[in-house]
Amino acid sequence: QVQLVESGGGLVQAGGSLRLSCAASGIFFTFEFMAWYRQAPGKQRELVASIATGGQLNYVDSVKGRFTISRDNAKNTVYLQMNSLKPEDTAVYYCAAGASRPVYWGQGTQVRVSS
Repeated sequence: QVQLVESGGGLVQAGGSLRLSCAASGIFFTFEFMAWYRQAPGKQRELVASIATGGQLNYVDSVKGRFTISRDNAKNTVYLQMNSLKPEDTAVYYCAAGASRPVYWGQGTQVRVSS
């Protein structure tokens, strides 16, 4: 059974940093597509950043220059380094993975940024 388990969320002041991790288990191959999504209260879930095994990166405009996605293929783990956090970054962050689109999802980890 494939599982994605996130960790690293929490409460931080504006301007601070957090690092999210997501480890995939129950598989014997590397996901081509791994990504982080977020959903703020009353808003739709949005793609924050994605990374392919070849290193192709994609970021939503609002986090460019502040967030960095990376992955460790040997560990089937994806990371999201979040710097210069803003109150509008407050959301539940979800890890997702699949062949070319999100198929598997983590349970989510809460990120709260206080002003």
